[in-house]
Amino acid sequence: MRKWLFLLLSVLLVVGSQSGVTHAEKEEGGIKGNLVIVGGALGSSNSEVYQEFIELSGGKDHAKIGIIPAASSSLKSTQKFKEDLMSYGVGEASIEILPLSSHDFKGTDENESKWKSNVQKNESVDQIKGLTGIWFVGGDQLKITDTLLKKNCKQTKALEAIWEIYRDGAVLGGTSAGAAIMSDVMITGGDSLGGFHQEFVEEDISNPEAEYAPVYLEKGLGFFQWGIVDQHFNERSRLGRLAATALKYEKNQLAYGIDEDTAIVVDNQEQTIEVIGRSTVTVVDPSDAQSNGEEIKDLDISYLSAGDRYQVDEKNYIIQEDKVTTNGYEYYNFDPLPATGVLSSYGTLPNYLSYSLVDNKAVNEVYSYLYDSQGDGFELTFDQDENSEGFWGYQDGQKDSYSLLHVNMHVEPIEIDFEESDQLFKDYQKSMFTPPNSTYTPDTKGSLVMAGGALGSSNKEVYDAFIERAGEGAKYAIIPSASSSLKSSHAFMKDLGSYGINETNIDILPLSNHDFKGTEEDESSWMDNKNDRKLAEKVLDYDGVWFVGGDQTDITATLLNEDGSKSKVLESLWEIYENGAVLGGTSAGAAIMSDVMIAGGGSFDTLAKGFTETYDSMSQQEGGPSYLEKGLGFFPYGIIDQHFDNKARLGRLIATTAAHGEEREYSYGIDEDTALIFDSNKQSVEVVGRGGVSVIDLAEAKQPGSSPSSYQDIRLSWLTSGDLLDLNSKETSISDHKVSTTDYEYFYYEAAPHSGVLTPHPMLGNFLSYTLLDNEKEQEVKSYSFHEGKGFELTFKKGKDTEGFWGYQDGNKDDYSYIDVYLDIQPVKVDIEHIK
Repeated sequence: MRKWLFLLLSVLLVVGSQSGVTHAEKEEGGIKGNLVIVGGALGSSNSEVYQEFIELSGGKDHAKIGIIPAASSSLKSTQKFKEDLMSYGVGEASIEILPLSSHDFKGTDENESKWKSNVQKNESVDQIKGLTGIWFVGGDQLKITDTLLKKNCKQTKALEAIWEIYRDGAVLGGTSAGAAIMSDVMITGGDSLGGFHQEFVEEDISNPEAEYAPVYLEKGLGFFQWGIVDQHFNERSRLGRLAATALKYEKNQLAYGIDEDTAIVVDNQEQTIEVIGRSTVTVVDPSDAQSNGEEIKDLDISYLSAGDRYQVDEKNYIIQEDKVTTNGYEYYNFDPLPATGVLSSYGTLPNYLSYSLVDNKAVNEVYSYLYDSQGDGFELTFDQDENSEGFWGYQDGQKDSYSLLHVNMHVEPIEIDFEESDQLFKDYQKSMFTPPNSTYTPDTKGSLVMAGGALGSSNKEVYDAFIERAGEGAKYAIIPSASSSLKSSHAFMKDLGSYGINETNIDILPLSNHDFKGTEEDESSWMDNKNDRKLAEKVLDYDGVWFVGGDQTDITATLLNEDGSKSKVLESLWEIYENGAVLGGTSAGAAIMSDVMIAGGGSFDTLAKGFTETYDSMSQQEGGPSYLEKGLGFFPYGIIDQHFDNKARLGRLIATTAAHGEEREYSYGIDEDTALIFDSNKQSVEVVGRGGVSVIDLAEAKQPGSSPSSYQDIRLSWLTSGDLLDLNSKETSISDHKVSTTDYEYFYYEAAPHSGVLTPHPMLGNFLSYTLLDNEKEQEVKSYSFHEGKGFELTFKKGKDTEGFWGYQDGNKDDYSYIDVYLDIQPVKVDIEHIK
């Protein structure tokens, strides 16, 4: 439930819960049942997790499943899980909501606190013994243990019955709080700062005035025999609290942090743990780590993704066979900046370590930081040794999927100080780029589907948007020129086929300025095709055209003549667009849509260094000053940027907009697996997909003083699926499934600044949603990004027009939007003192 989706500082004291961390005796090979442990925010569309749980329960025709609602404050999540099971084929008569709770639920006539006595009734025992699977919904894990444990921590009759069917072969599953109760040592509250400060409590001492919380531990139910489990792991950046707990209480066991919408499947007979779902599982091995006060050395961290397994008895990792090693074959070769706030690329720890360290031949260690607003915190060093391994593959289409083994983490206490200075970036280079004149005509009838990259094959919302706008019986063309091979073009053709498009209606056009890998033909010979009259005439027959991702400069070089004029093929693309066709693209295929095309550069470097007139191909995608080129101009209402969340491109889009944005026009940063749809008839843009679109408004922004790197009063909005912006009136329509958080903020706590990859909710949209928009206590929050003693303080503030919105999506996942958050950017000197 939403009420329990943020345990950073607020943990309710439950009457009758037992303090004290104890260890249950391990079962010696006697458990025949399995576990499905989900890290929270399980999407109703996550078929892999639902089907696994149903199959382990006996299959949809034979399963008999009981749902325990005790963790939640209402029966809503319980009823939703029942509906989800039924949508996957389980009959309604085969699903029971077990009347087990220690508290009353909101929204019902019955007083469910009376259910507490049911745990000692034979009727409940008989009901449980007839089940093949039990599911614990999310909420407050203390409410589960308070329901199923006696005051002396011994098992109630209901819990004894659950253990009996578990030993005999039943599957137990749970999400969020339902995952936390699975281990003996149950982490009930706290955060990474509290963990690194080595602060532990066995009672609720939560304080909304404090910026971090000590780690609160209680006794769990012990179904999981092989270590500690934590949940909402990557989203709430809980590595610090899990690592500290493992070092203190379970040094001879591994500890497992499960991301949202992700599960581990535990086979007690085979003694294996397998990962399924959409994200990663962190495995912490504290056995060889050393801890001295607040300093930690040589903590072993691994990351597993879907299909990976761990053999407990043999202490062996088995990586999904479709992944290939990165060792000796690293794809990237760049000097990464330390992960220091919302301007850092790959802002979550698994992504940062994957791209910047393990799959990057340039470095052997990387850094991040975690600290409070007083600068009291920690420097985090991550390095590789001879045991470190990386593995890469694709998942859900062409999304990168990494697994990492044996990265070392070191934690050192620091004091950090920031001092404002407008004298730091005197070598800032202004943009010398001359924007082209727009060739868009107001009577254009077509539409655009601009995806931010990493588009999942399962993202039905985006594919449907493209197909519906092409129309029934449409013919499609794919332009492959951005890519280094034809693989992504064939993958997109296959995806269209999976959504009902006959592949005979799809063509891959012979347009490229370079040769493709893996083919016999030399596709660089296609360069002259852009002015081939027959190909230009053929283009006129298409109703939908898609640009695949890669390097956007290859698209413009393929379709523009050397003098910048339109080729014959590009003229045909404009003609069908003006007559009603849909044009779409992902990543590079989105970047080319505006007149001003951002081709390279990073956020920190663009704010610090400005712009460059040279371009070093794809290596410049990971940093450096921004490089601009002429785009194709199909979208006439502002500048487009992509991979916005994962590559943290806020800074470069702001600087580019300041240099070349038109009056009253916004700029748009599109997240991965998300699309911005432009409807030329309605003169509007709408968001679809799994992320959001950041809207940058510099209409009232100022650049005070002489520093080109300083800004005041930038307006920042974040729109998510179903939200719409009228480009003429500038009015925003928020999807009607969301409600305003303004004056109804759910949280009340002091928020620490965004300081690196272990900041809770590290991606920009979620960070602002949870810490500012839906937090009554804060009127502003800060983030710091820095390198070699120089950096930026970013202050995000509420103003008179600021409004946040919240709802549920895809099950019980939080879905936020906000409009008109104010942003100031101030250069700062940075001094770091290491505390010994």
